[in-house]
Amino acid sequence: MVPEFSQLTLKSASDRDVFGFGQHFWPLYSEGEHLQQLRLRLVFTPEAESAVVSVLPTLPISAISRLHRQQPLLGMELLLGSTPSASVIGALQALPGLEQLLLAPSTQLPQLTTPGLLVMDMDSTAIQIECIDELAAAAGVGAEVAAVTERAMLGELDFEQSLRARVAKLKGADTAIIGQLCEQLPLSPGLPSMIAELQQHGWRTVVASGGFTPFVNHLKQLLSLDAAFANELVLQDGKFVGEVTGKVVDAAFKAAVVTDCAVQWQIASGQRVAIGDGANDIPMVTAADFGLAYHAKPKLAAAADAQIRQLGLQVIPFFLQYHSC
Repeated sequence: MVPEFSQLTLKSASDRDVFGFGQHFWPLYSEGEHLQQLRLRLVFTPEAESAVVSVLPTLPISAISRLHRQQPLLGMELLLGSTPSASVIGALQALPGLEQLLLAPSTQLPQLTTPGLLVMDMDSTAIQIECIDELAAAAGVGAEVAAVTERAMLGELDFEQSLRARVAKLKGADTAIIGQLCEQLPLSPGLPSMIAELQQHGWRTVVASGGFTPFVNHLKQLLSLDAAFANELVLQDGKFVGEVTGKVVDAAFKAAVVTDCAVQWQIASGQRVAIGDGANDIPMVTAADFGLAYHAKPKLAAAADAQIRQLGLQVIPFFLQYHSC
């Protein structure tokens, strides 16, 4: 169910609509107007509305637009007369249940209502787990795989070396653990509703993962995604061989997915979006026209165009520009 504002009230004054809060009133404008001016987008849970609205009088607001999306969140865009102070931005960031996006004049966001491309990382982005860790735990080699992961984090192994070393630890494990994990794959909050809204507007949706094909294919079928790319495990007689086959899906491969899929589906310039959580996603996120960092490591957060720090993937439609027909 799409929520409505309860703290902000819509009123008519001097022949135009205004939003009111206490003794404060701001003119209402339609999303898509004032694209050449400084704007601040706020996306938040209904529970956070009181705290968010109480901060509005501290901002240099010229007008407010309500952002209508098919998600269980509230959204608004504030037209600003000047750049907010660092203390006010910090106060907003400290509020639980809120995401924000400051848009410089002339910033062109991808358009929600025009077909586009979304490429997502899988582990810790589209889903809430790292599949290799869960497979390792189920196979009884969790500590051994964690040790390899630690070496990779220290820079002792590159991605492909780390991948092959961790998969080797699975040798001899029963492949039944794959199906068991697929059955309980924890989707990230807001993933299904976000995908559904994008697909309604003709968007292509893709997963590009350094994980494994059984899991991306499960997501592809579950969410009717257009494509899914991941590493292929070698399985034989119901057991893990401890190897992967074919081209390894690394950071460069994931970046190429963005450009190749855009060409394949003739996605217009400015309409390519990518989202991930780790440093391995930096090439993919920077290859897109609009790159998002999701609950991300600092290096990716610094490289991305926008961040989702607290909420789920249902924020994405609010970070796209809506134009009514």
